[in-house]
Amino acid sequence: QVQLVETGGGFVRTGGSLTLSCAPSARTESLGAMAWFRQVPGKEREFVAALRWNGGRTYYADSVKGRFVISGDKPNSAIRLQMNNLEPEDAATYYCAAGYPILSTIATIRGYRYWGQGTQVTVSS
Repeated sequence: QVQLVETGGGFVRTGGSLTLSCAPSARTESLGAMAWFRQVPGKEREFVAALRWNGGRTYYADSVKGRFVISGDKPNSAIRLQMNNLEPEDAATYYCAAGYPILSTIATIRGYRYWGQGTQVTVSS
């Protein structure tokens, strides 16, 4: 069982930046990919960004392309999400995920086996 720990959530004003981090609580098995999802109350959890360890390819939701950057520290299975030019619509609980998704599932919840507890991001104008 892999336990993921997210840090870095908080409050930011519209147009500001925030960086989220995620790492396993202990040394873990080799993982295929790690990702960020987000969720607001009453809505489904949605894909934000993913990083495939083999090759380092990244994937982004259209809503965050050009504003968010996912990066990783492969030896430690840790990832970060640099969020720039934040908008009120980005406010959500952000979840870190890890697993072995194939290409068709890399942006889906079912592609990931392990999940963090979530970290809150609040964006205010």
